[in-house]
Formats: sequence, C-alpha cells, structure tokens
Amino acid sequence: MTERTADPRVVPLIVERWSPRAFDESALPAEDLAVILEAATLAPSAYNYQPWRFLHSTKGDANWDRFLSLLIPFNASWAKDAGALVFIVSDTLMRSPDAANPNHSHSFDAGAAWALLALQATALGYHAHGMTGLDFAKAKEELGIPDDFRLEAAVAIGRKDSPERLPEGLRGREVPSTRSPVSKVAAAGIFADLA
Repeated sequence: MTERTADPRVVPLIVERWSPRAFDESALPAEDLAVILEAATLAPSAYNYQPWRFLHSTKGDANWDRFLSLLIPFNASWAKDAGALVFIVSDTLMRSPDAANPNHSHSFDAGAAWALLALQATALGYHAHGMTGLDFAKAKEELGIPDDFRLEAAVAIGRKDSPERLPEGLRGREVPSTRSPVSKVAAAGIFADLA
C-alpha cells in the first residue's frame, strides 16, 4: 500500500483520508449519515450563507436505483457497493428578503463542506469518494434541482473492502494516491512564480 507522508504537524486524519472504490455493500446507518452531513454543515462559507445542499440515498432505500442511474456506467459499477450516495448542490445566489445577488463563492464553499464530509466519514471508519463522472443534465432533472442551483458532484460513502471485488484493471489503483509537493502548487508571489 502507498503510504502518504506529511509534516508530522498535519492532522493524521487528513493524511489518512483517501477515496477507495471497493466498498463492502453494507448500508450506511441513518444516524452515521446524519453525523457525516452535520459535520459538512460546519464548513466555513462567505457571509455564513451556507450555500450547500445535500441530496442523499442509502443503499436499498426508495431512491437508491435512481441515484445510481445518474452516475456514468464506470462509476455506477463500483459505487453500487457503497452504503450511501450524496449529491452536493450549491446555491448560486445569495438571497435576502429584498434581493438575490450572485454568490461568487458558492462552489468554493460547497467544496469546503465536501472536505469536512470526507474527513468525518473517515473519522467514523468509512471512506468517501467524490466524483464528477455523472450525467449532470439527467441528474438535475431527476433530482428537481432548480436552475439557480449548481450540481457540484456526487459522493459514494461506505466501508472499504478488499480490492479483489473490483475489476482487475482497478485493483492496483486501490491505494491512497500521492500528492504534489507544496512547492509545486504554492508560491510566494504571482502565478508565474509557481514551479
């Protein structure tokens, strides 16, 4: 297994989080999903607007087949074994009683919520795998997402299982992925200063 390394001061939970595809088919208990979603709602957001919305289904419930059908076939082939599917949506407008103005940071804020969702899932012994491999137009229609909301991504959450359950071509990839060094993605100064 690939070991991720980081400065020892990085919170271990952050280093341990990764996105497997092999799940054990067990349903995610409602109380665990509620905690995972509550953690997501604690994310920071511009003006505390909290633009994120979460549409979810747990394995075997009335919405499971519908949610699964919204993923591209490749993702559906492994996500079917997850315990829950969550679609993350963000409000593109900041609404007040008097007006609705564009929300420049809606996707950024929803991304912060996704990160906390993934970390809380890991803390509870689950794994979360975010994906944009889905049929966005079909999902928007099927899930009744209004035009002024943006479908950001879908997330499969479940208990990790053996890579042997995956097609042979995916088994070797079922390890935590490496990350670019900070020196490659951060620079003191302008964009041209990036390595």
